[in-house]
Amino acid sequence: MVQGKVSKPEKENAQENLMRKRYKRMKSGIAPEVVDNICMSSHRNNESVSQSIGSLIAQRSTSKGKVSKSDTTDLEWIDKIPECPVFRPSKEEFGDPLVYLQKISPEASKYGICKIVSPLYALIPAGAVLAKENTGFKFTTRVQPLWLPDWNVDNKVIFFMRGRNYTLHDFENMANKEFSRKYSSSGSLPSLYLEKEFWHEIASRRKGTVEYAINIDGSAFSCAPKDQLGKSKWNLKTLPRQPKSPLRLCETSIPGVTDPMLYIGMLFSMFAWHVEDHYLYSINYHHCGAPKTWYGVPGHAALDFEKVVQNHIYTDHILPSTKGEDGAFAVLAEKTTMFAPSTLLKHDVPVYKAIQMPGEFVITFPKAYHAGFSQGFTCGEAVNFAVGEWFLSGAEASQRYAHLCRMPIIRYEELLCKEAMLLHNSQEHNYLAHSSADSASYNCVKLSFVHLIRSHHHAVQFLKKFKGLSSVNLSPNSQGVILCSLCKRDCYLAYINCSCYSRPICLFHEIEALNCPCGKKPILFLREDVSKMEKIAKTFEQDKGIMQEVHQYKDDTNLQKKETTLKASKQQVEGAS
Repeated sequence: MVQGKVSKPEKENAQENLMRKRYKRMKSGIAPEVVDNICMSSHRNNESVSQSIGSLIAQRSTSKGKVSKSDTTDLEWIDKIPECPVFRPSKEEFGDPLVYLQKISPEASKYGICKIVSPLYALIPAGAVLAKENTGFKFTTRVQPLWLPDWNVDNKVIFFMRGRNYTLHDFENMANKEFSRKYSSSGSLPSLYLEKEFWHEIASRRKGTVEYAINIDGSAFSCAPKDQLGKSKWNLKTLPRQPKSPLRLCETSIPGVTDPMLYIGMLFSMFAWHVEDHYLYSINYHHCGAPKTWYGVPGHAALDFEKVVQNHIYTDHILPSTKGEDGAFAVLAEKTTMFAPSTLLKHDVPVYKAIQMPGEFVITFPKAYHAGFSQGFTCGEAVNFAVGEWFLSGAEASQRYAHLCRMPIIRYEELLCKEAMLLHNSQEHNYLAHSSADSASYNCVKLSFVHLIRSHHHAVQFLKKFKGLSSVNLSPNSQGVILCSLCKRDCYLAYINCSCYSRPICLFHEIEALNCPCGKKPILFLREDVSKMEKIAKTFEQDKGIMQEVHQYKDDTNLQKKETTLKASKQQVEGAS
């Protein structure tokens, strides 16, 4: 158990009193004495507050004729979503983010998301940082429809139509005016109330819109020497490339993955259900503004999540030709699918909630689907990162991307091979740390590397026996990026090509895929250092516990089937050429 974990965020009396005062100023169409009675009961019974808020929304919706009473009754599921873990590290624990995250991961990852309350604070406000470090800082918003579609061909949400250009100050003024116009309040309202208002609003089918600025290049972390948070390792500009993160090995910067991006929202700006690219971890810091509501599904329930989306959200007309959960995954990857967590709860998919305040981090773990919305003007910043444990999830993502012919954003094979080589060198020179978290991380790297090398070794041995193969050539280690022309898989270790060099192919396709339209025999290309990597893999296999896992891959035929389910047809081959 990690010290500082609490099951629910505290509610301080001062904040409660402030919320109750603001709550009285709502434009609800209900007599002030009714609102007073609701607010006066808030300190006595949280359940009664929830019921009162629910009945308040019901009265509002009935009087305005927007939704039926039964629709608002359904909002009772909101009270049933448990909170995700909240961690409050000391300044000492806060020293190294990746060490701390590895420490809490065994517990926190069970929930898919967790919240970390920073013991350090930013000295310089985000707006001042952006104005100083980004002269003339402006951004373009995207317009989001504020309604739930039926998800058929004629009723599919199109997110992120182009909006307007703003400075941060102008956008904040606009967002605050919209909030005040809607609720006659210049400040925040209780999170529970706004959560029910959000789902009531998008279920009402009024087809309103909000603006959201997403994927803005830049960072609001200060570089000032006196700024404790900015100079810490939790600065998102440097976190992804810290020594324990495999993303440090990426040769080029990738916006949003290795470099942070800003997300600036208003009341009910939403981020749709999605999982991070390549099943990476993500970290989101809330710089300023109103709270944000998050929902998270644990990675172990990702497949169940996709089944629910496939069977209960999308119609067959929406899903691509790829059937099953992969079809749902492909549509979810568009990041336009928003639906109430109640659908998941009805089908026993676990969902957890976080209310993120300014100065707090939210972590999402590999394969964890998440979604959420802003409770008012918000300015947040996010980036991806990884640790050694990620390589197992990264292998699943790599295989899935190949199955869907999806262009990879990071080169998984390259990162894994480089990390394994560095790990071997450190192990030989006895430079490795020996904490239990580090040992678990090392084992995941070794196991993933052994699986990768064994699968390639068996594929190469099979291809060498293939009579149609012209020759085997060694490729320079600096050959650049090679992607399979059929499935877009990263071909870091080996690939097959014809002498016409028209279309490299990875080793995990059927033999008929090797027939080049030019009629020439294909050539197998291997990295010059592939034999060295195979020796390192053999060394890793001798480590305690690794062989036990390797035994699952003894059957060469089954191994190759597990590595890919791709069936490259002649039409695919001809199309790729």
